[in-house]
Amino acid sequence: MTLYTLSHAQERDRQDKLAPYKNEFYIPKNSIYMDGNSLGLLSKRAERTLHELLNTWKTLGIDGWTEGEHPWFYLSEQVGEKMAPLVGATCGEVIATGSTTTNLHQLVSSFYKPDGNKTKILADELNFPSDIYALKSQLQLKGYDPDEHLIRVKSRDGRYLQEDDIIKAMTSDVALIVLPAVLYRSGQVLNMEKLTKAANERNIPIGFDLCHSIGSVEHELHDWGMDFAFWCTYKHLNGGPGSVGGLFIHEKHFGKTPGLAGWFGSKKESQFDMDHTMDPAEDVGAYQIGTPHVLSLAPVIGSLGMFEEVGIAVIRSKSLELTGYMMELIEQELPDAGFTIGNPVDETRGGHLLLEHEEAARICKALKEDGVIPDFRAPNGIRLAPVALYNSFEDIYHTVQRLKVIMDEKRYEKFENKRSVVA
Repeated sequence: MTLYTLSHAQERDRQDKLAPYKNEFYIPKNSIYMDGNSLGLLSKRAERTLHELLNTWKTLGIDGWTEGEHPWFYLSEQVGEKMAPLVGATCGEVIATGSTTTNLHQLVSSFYKPDGNKTKILADELNFPSDIYALKSQLQLKGYDPDEHLIRVKSRDGRYLQEDDIIKAMTSDVALIVLPAVLYRSGQVLNMEKLTKAANERNIPIGFDLCHSIGSVEHELHDWGMDFAFWCTYKHLNGGPGSVGGLFIHEKHFGKTPGLAGWFGSKKESQFDMDHTMDPAEDVGAYQIGTPHVLSLAPVIGSLGMFEEVGIAVIRSKSLELTGYMMELIEQELPDAGFTIGNPVDETRGGHLLLEHEEAARICKALKEDGVIPDFRAPNGIRLAPVALYNSFEDIYHTVQRLKVIMDEKRYEKFENKRSVVA
C-alpha cells in the first residue's frame, strides 16, 4: 500500500509545517535520533544563547547580574514565564530552578503536613525510582516508616495505571499525593484533571512529575487546580544534560512559607538587605533555594523560543501523528517478530512508544550499530521517541525498515542481551 512506502513518508514531510525546524538542530552524524525522551538534541538557538550568556560573563563580570540581554538576577523568573504556557500556568506560577529531585524535596517539604492519622503519601508502583527515593527519605525525615506510610498504587498489568484505582486509594489517612503525568516506561498519560479534581474534593494536596510530558503533552495546571508540579528541561524541552528544572505552584498557595528556605527565595527588592529574617517572594519565586545556574539555564532560553513560535498544541498534534505512523509501520512490517506494543494505542499515549521484546537489550544495541539511537528500559522495553521538532516521517520509515532487517537477519544475536552501564 502507498501508506507503507518511502515516497508516502516523504510526501507527509513535504506537508509538515514543522519540517523546517529539523534544520535548527544538530543531528548526530549518520544517525536517526529516537531518544529525545531521555535527552533532547542541541539546537542552534540553544547554542547561541549559551554563548550569549558566556559573553555576558566575559564582558561584564559581576555586572551581568543586572545588565546585558538576560540579567542573571531575574533569569529564573524570566525563563519560568516562558515555560508557563507549556503547562497552562499563569504569570508567577512557574520558576526555573533546581533539578527534578531537588524540587520534589522542596515541594514535599512544603506540602506534606502529617496530622493525627493523616500521615501517608500516595504514589504508584510504576513511577521513576528517583521520585520514590525522595518520598521515602521525606517520610524518614518526619520519623515515619516508608513501608507503612508510602502507598504505591498497583498496576493491574505492569504497564498502566487505572485512575479509578488511584482515586480509591485517596483515603482519609493520605496527607499528600505525588504522581507522574506520563509513565516513563509505557508512555501512558494519566488523566491529571480527573485525579486533581478527586484530590481537591478530599482536601489532599496533589502534585505531578511532568518530566516526560512537558514539551510533548498539553497541560492546564492552573485551571485544573493542581497544587504543584515539577519537571526537568533536558528531555522534550532540549535544554541539555543537567539543565535547570522547573516547578509550578498554584497561586492559591502564594504567601505560604516554603519548606526549604534559601536566599534566592527572597523578594527581589529586599534580598540584598541581608536580614536574617527572610522576606519571601509572594509568588512561586519563594520556592527557589539557591543562586540561578546561569550557564545551565542559558540553552533553555534558546530552546523555548521555538516552543513560543510553534505552540504546544501543534507539537502535540505532530507527535501523535509520528507515533501513530510508527505503530502502523511496525504492525505492517513486523507482525511476526515477537514485538508487543506496550504503550497506549489511543491518544492517552505520550511522546514515546514502548516496544516489548524478550531480546530488547541486544536489539537496542543492533539498532544503535545500524544508526538508530533508541532507549532500553529493563527488563524488556525499547523506547522510541520521535520528536516533533526534529524527527521526520522519513525517519520513522527508515527506523522501522532497519528494525525489520535486524529481526529478519537476526543481527541482534551477536550482542549480549544485557544493558550497558547507561541504558
